[in-house]
Amino acid sequence: MKPIIQTCLFLSVSLKASIFIVPTALSLFANSSNKAFSLPPPEDIPEEILRTEIILEGRSPIDGKPLSAREYEELKQDLSQRNNGPKISSDVKERIFLLQLRKALKTIIPFY
Repeated sequence: MKPIIQTCLFLSVSLKASIFIVPTALSLFANSSNKAFSLPPPEDIPEEILRTEIILEGRSPIDGKPLSAREYEELKQDLSQRNNGPKISSDVKERIFLLQLRKALKTIIPFY
């Protein structure tokens, strides 16, 4: 008796599953003639090729204007050679040092 019940249960489960599986399988086969939607369009350049491209133009870090490779390199050298350090008088430097020293002492001696 058990094999008959198992067979009936198996058939009922397989029939229920085929009701859901067959329509989806048919829709997959019916749409196989369409283009694949997950692929990029053929005119897109692959990322691997874009990574290996040599960039010959750049933009100025100052104003954003387009520059050639030579102009960009000259500007880069010019900016590195400039002395852009702050020009502060010795009196102001001394006061900054004293303020930093006071801040350090306050962390050690909080009631000072």
